[in-house]
Amino acid sequence: MEIGAKIRAIRNRKKITIAQMCEGTGLSKGFISNIENNNTSPSITTLNTIATFLKVPLSYLLLEKQQHMRVVRKGERRTSSYNHLKIEHLASKGGLRAMIVEIPPGASIGEPHAHEGEESHLVLQGKIFAEQGEDSFVVEEGDSFSWNASVPHFVKNIGEDKAIIYISIYSDTELMDIL
Repeated sequence: MEIGAKIRAIRNRKKITIAQMCEGTGLSKGFISNIENNNTSPSITTLNTIATFLKVPLSYLLLEKQQHMRVVRKGERRTSSYNHLKIEHLASKGGLRAMIVEIPPGASIGEPHAHEGEESHLVLQGKIFAEQGEDSFVVEEGDSFSWNASVPHFVKNIGEDKAIIYISIYSDTELMDIL
């Protein structure tokens, strides 16, 4: 873990000198220098003192680089298509995925299908027919619905214009491309 480098980056970003940090934490200059150069592994108590002084959560200092926030810029989003649907992949983290799906008039996801996980949908535009098992609803702009995805489900655009749905899918395991 590069905790020391992270501490130094936060300290520099906040324009805090080592002397100010020593005064605020009660730690010696040499000890802080050793921490920042990753020459020593501070205790959790010491890390908590540093985190409190820097006004960052202790848990942030303990995150590995790949666990940090990821940003996907609008122009960098991955897109794909499935059954005439346009899928814009917004973000994913572990078993959580978010996407925007554009469905042309009359188009659907195809046959009812099932997969592991939970899904939540928000209709951003259009008129959708959503079916899961024996339940079916017509949902429109501003409406939302969710379901356990392990039960076969089906979505179709029944409006005259394209429909746009924001979909969030969660699974205990990392999901392969569902759409």
